[in-house]
Amino acid sequence: MKALLLTEANRFEYTEMPAPSVGDSDVLIRVEAVGICGSDVHGMSGKTGRRIPPIVMGHEAAGVVVETGSRVSQVAVGDRVTFDSTVYCNSCPFCRSGRVNLCSSRRVLGVSCAEYRQHGAMAELVAVLQHIIYRLPDAVSFEEAAMIEPASIAFHAVRRARLGLGESAAVFGCGIIGLLIIRAARLAGCGKLFAVDVNAGRLEAAREMGADVVIDSSREDPVKIIRSGGEGVEAGFEAVGISPTVSAATESVRKGGRLVLVGNISPEVTLGLQSVVTREIDLLGSCASSGEYPAILDAIAAGRLKLDPLISVRAPLSEGAEWFRRLAASDGSLLKVILRP
Repeated sequence: MKALLLTEANRFEYTEMPAPSVGDSDVLIRVEAVGICGSDVHGMSGKTGRRIPPIVMGHEAAGVVVETGSRVSQVAVGDRVTFDSTVYCNSCPFCRSGRVNLCSSRRVLGVSCAEYRQHGAMAELVAVLQHIIYRLPDAVSFEEAAMIEPASIAFHAVRRARLGLGESAAVFGCGIIGLLIIRAARLAGCGKLFAVDVNAGRLEAAREMGADVVIDSSREDPVKIIRSGGEGVEAGFEAVGISPTVSAATESVRKGGRLVLVGNISPEVTLGLQSVVTREIDLLGSCASSGEYPAILDAIAAGRLKLDPLISVRAPLSEGAEWFRRLAASDGSLLKVILRP
């Protein structure tokens, strides 16, 4: 099969590779669409330690079942499907309690680190366990389905925030995840909704996704604006993962509010400890997703969640190396690039 292989830092080859083997509980999928995630772009340099070459990236994808293992009963050849990015065991205490994103033996498709190498979906074929697969409704396209993984991260973050009907919120960082958090918060009945970024195009996209107030933090003080009408928002979402935005998001949340940390570019950030403690801010980490896929599929099929506007480019997988380069050099105007094997 053809695959886009990261052979060394910042270097890809579109090359022939052996097709994945199919275990008893595996499903072999012909990939029809696969998205380039921001974590893939950051990881290709080798600095994150999560994309150690050689590795086939890709964890946002959809396709058609072409082969099933002997124990597979949930899907059949010809089914249109997508799948979770998290490969979980389905048997540990975390999995049994429904928190599959915290699985004790968790792996992520398209990730290569010190502990494991799990080739992903930037290839003509990918093999995944049957229990992480979801059938697609007829109304959901392959490209939309390739966006479900980032959407699930956003919906999970909103669930973590326990966002009440009419409560206000602020989203710091309007990349794909931040934009989808805005949409998820709006669907959850959020009241006044602020969006903060430094890119004009992303802020315009945030407005289209449902933000009431957009703030260019390179020109204005977001904390001052968010707190101008009171003590701040009930819920803050940090979708970048660097100290300045964590600090601003913390100060934008009112006493007794919640701050959900989603971004994780930096392994460590500076936290205003006294501000968190004295104002009793709930700090909530949010990792991947745990069970949001069915609701998102229903929302797309019903027209409540439109993902096509977030797709900037559709290109052949053979051109993947060039689109990785463009995304790495982008000023933020490129949102989602979908590759077609």
